[in-house]
Amino acid sequence: MLSIQNLYKQFGNLIAVNDLSLEVNKGETVVLMGPSGCGKSTTIRTINRLVEPDRGTIYFGGIDITALPPDELRAVRKRIGFVFQHFNLISRLTALENVMLGLVMSGVPREAAQEKAREALRKVGLENHQHHKPGEMSGGQQQRVGIARALAYEPELMLWDEPTASLDPILVREVLVVMEELARYRASTMLVVTHELSFALHVADRIVLMDKGRIVEEGPPAKVFANPESHIGQQYKQLIEYQLHTGAQTLAGKRIA
Repeated sequence: MLSIQNLYKQFGNLIAVNDLSLEVNKGETVVLMGPSGCGKSTTIRTINRLVEPDRGTIYFGGIDITALPPDELRAVRKRIGFVFQHFNLISRLTALENVMLGLVMSGVPREAAQEKAREALRKVGLENHQHHKPGEMSGGQQQRVGIARALAYEPELMLWDEPTASLDPILVREVLVVMEELARYRASTMLVVTHELSFALHVADRIVLMDKGRIVEEGPPAKVFANPESHIGQQYKQLIEYQLHTGAQTLAGKRIA
């Protein structure tokens, strides 16, 4: 499905991605994790060339994305959904109009685009909000519109760049529920950049840990977080143990009270 080989990207003196290679299989949910600035977002942005790699190859369905001219790249991008940190919705348009806009602009007949947009909104639980404008929705609902916009193309690959990063903690769960449902039904292959440990533990087929532009460890969540080999993996294990410990203390305190 997706094969990244020897990817390298440098910004000035900063090496953001350093000789990274990664394979993602069809139907797989792979989660990229690591400290801020380790190259996670840069990596997934090179896949559809929102960021141009300095060198390396990226094969998607047997096609070398790095070698495509603009017209062919636009065609391939329609097969790759991308959900950003920020919602990037047009404030004067309704949820339905925001979702169908890209379809119409790419040549899909208006009625067909409208039907695809309605179905995408249904998948994210917003069928009753299709006529609401962004200002009339919560941040979580706006992000779900952004997800629906990506889903409307029925993509083979979904890229997620920290989709909950711009949300208040109380709104994070509603977006994670949508992501978990999509992963569960295997509607598309998913490559997710996130700091959400609960999502990674419950949904990921594979965790890929990055540090300083390189992959330092990868494997099933149970292996990576239970018996980590890397320093980053050990830090995540300690964080999980701390959260479990403090959660147990909180529950015990409530029982005593």
